[in-house]
Amino acid sequence: MEIRETPTAEAGMLIRRPVAEVFEAIVDPAITTKFWFTHGSGRLDSGKEVRWEWRMYGVSTTVTVSEIVANEKIVMRWSDPPTTVVWTFTEMPGDATFLEVRNFGFAGNGDQQVKRSRRFNRRLHPRAGGRKGVAGARPDASPNISQS
Repeated sequence: MEIRETPTAEAGMLIRRPVAEVFEAIVDPAITTKFWFTHGSGRLDSGKEVRWEWRMYGVSTTVTVSEIVANEKIVMRWSDPPTTVVWTFTEMPGDATFLEVRNFGFAGNGDQQVKRSRRFNRRLHPRAGGRKGVAGARPDASPNISQS
């Protein structure tokens, strides 16, 4: 299969909280552990490597942050083999935030890349068979997050 565009898993959601709160909820593991992973080794910061764990599933991943623009964007690499994840935070009217998550750079040949991106995408989108969308994405279902 010839790939004309890089396979990308994408999800977006409107969160009825100010952009600064949503951003902080992603970078601060004390907050993130209340809705996504169960343990984080540290706060996300540019150039920093942290470990995220989902102990209830027995899985974890190393996250390496390459760029952070406060309240706007986080660019990181995670998994083995690593993929790139870009979190974009857009301020919306009424103290709301639109959060978009894009995951790309899947390993393998064309067919494998498409399969991995589609599988990850299904986990992020509730209407496509996922559980709770971005905040409820199960890491054990991702083809790129390793078992502990």
